[in-house]
Amino acid sequence: VQLQASGGGLVRPGGSLRLSCAASGRTDSVHTIGWFRQAPGKEREFVSAINWTANSTYYAGAVKGRFTISRDDAKNTVHLQMNSLKPDDTAVYYCNAKVGSTWSDIWGQGTLVTVSS
Repeated sequence: VQLQASGGGLVRPGGSLRLSCAASGRTDSVHTIGWFRQAPGKEREFVSAINWTANSTYYAGAVKGRFTISRDDAKNTVHLQMNSLKPDDTAVYYCNAKVGSTWSDIWGQGTLVTVSS
């Protein structure tokens, strides 16, 4: 499985951005696709994920109610709509897939989100 992330950029506090993660290859082995983020000087943390074959979604407490994850099955793509962005949301966002019998991690390239006035 390969993951291609897109989106990100600079936005003012209160603004919105959408991240996308396109999956290719053995997508039949995917369990979940989601996002982690890593701010400068901090550890990588879970943001959100969606079940690849069902509609279960998962959110970190810090983003619940502001971020929405969705799946476009026709394009094998997962979107993360980020609203009401805060400076604390500034980080490099990484697309992640859990695949195979061991739920191994596959990572896409990071995309930078900067929330600043």
